[in-house]
Amino acid sequence: MRNRTYTADAEPGDTVTVAGWVHEIRDLGGIAFLILRDTSGKIQVKFEKDEMDDDLVETGLGVHRESVISVTGEVAEEPRAPTGVEVTPESLDVIAEAEAQLPLDPSGKVDAELSTRLDNRTLDLRKDEVKAIFEIRAEVQRAVREQFRDLRATEINTPKIVATGTEGGTELFPITYFGKEAFMNQSPQLFKQLMVGSGLERVFEVGPIFRAEEHNTPRHLNEATSIDFESAFIDHTEAMDVCEAVVTAAYEAVEESCQDELEALGLEEEFEAPSGEFPRLTYEEAIQRINATGKLDEQLVWGDDLPTEGEKALGEDVGEHYFITDWPSEIKPFYIKDHDDDETLSTGFDMMHPNMELVSGGQREHRFDHLVAGFEQQGLDPDAFEYYTKMFKYGMPPHAGFGLGGERLIMTMLGLENIREAVLFPRDRQRLSP
Repeated sequence: MRNRTYTADAEPGDTVTVAGWVHEIRDLGGIAFLILRDTSGKIQVKFEKDEMDDDLVETGLGVHRESVISVTGEVAEEPRAPTGVEVTPESLDVIAEAEAQLPLDPSGKVDAELSTRLDNRTLDLRKDEVKAIFEIRAEVQRAVREQFRDLRATEINTPKIVATGTEGGTELFPITYFGKEAFMNQSPQLFKQLMVGSGLERVFEVGPIFRAEEHNTPRHLNEATSIDFESAFIDHTEAMDVCEAVVTAAYEAVEESCQDELEALGLEEEFEAPSGEFPRLTYEEAIQRINATGKLDEQLVWGDDLPTEGEKALGEDVGEHYFITDWPSEIKPFYIKDHDDDETLSTGFDMMHPNMELVSGGQREHRFDHLVAGFEQQGLDPDAFEYYTKMFKYGMPPHAGFGLGGERLIMTMLGLENIREAVLFPRDRQRLSP
């Protein structure tokens, strides 16, 4: 719309055309007010009934909430208005009339169930606190990209339709690809490893991954965003350094640039970026500390994966972001390299928020013979991954990296109760639309 002014830019003395949604109408008899909302904020439109054209007043006060309108008029200072200014309309056009009955209340005065909100996501995002989540999400993605670029990493885009799964197993969505069976990719892992053997050496990707897991929990999705990093000539400890820097940069960017959004979420006082290095616990130390909390029905033993209740107990004990290192080789994927001096220990690591796992990473096995042996040990057919393994015959450098769950980062950063709140249109076992 030509000559449109955002409500936040309307200054006293200006004649402006503002456009947006009807947020609220208050009729006080001889005077009435319409609150118009756009992406930049809200502005009050004043109707002095005795001094204005009857048709203009009737149109302005008769329109339904959430209708799209444009208003042209002079801006005046008004300390009692929500934003300190108001517009006296010279003209008002109804661009798109909304129905009188809405499936949810975008003003937020009436709560709605999460399922109703997700069914009507367009309306839901008209609420300041919901919109704030996605403004913050955008800032996080901007910040992590900038941090990766500062670390001389090149952004890549890997295939999402693949002939074989990254880790095999049943957690794959099969599709028909020109008469052949194919799958939605679980991870860019194998492709980003191939890139560190190319001229790029250090790469990152922010993109979707697909897991056919039958979880139905507040922390799992079947389509998620993975923030991936891989670099040649680094080990697992250096990959942890990068991971720590990226997560810290995301928090710092939000703290610096998203104060209005944090205020909309009621987090402006408590939000704080991590400071200092994240603690690094070995797997053995982790299970010992979990057992010492006494919060599990059964004690963990070497080789156990950490149950959710164990992660929570340890997170409460540590109280900040932290790493778990030196996992047993047998419970990490085939591409994770073992320690040279102890093949029972892998170089794999997880980075944890006190509430849940955010990152999985490690140094990768770059030696062809060891890589093929790892496939066989985990019951996978190396021939099915020949496009990947053959490149390890042509000079693959030592390398390491990680994958960070984008939605989990937002969920834990903002204290969201359900990971679906961090996704515009989530995909889970029950939800394929909208």
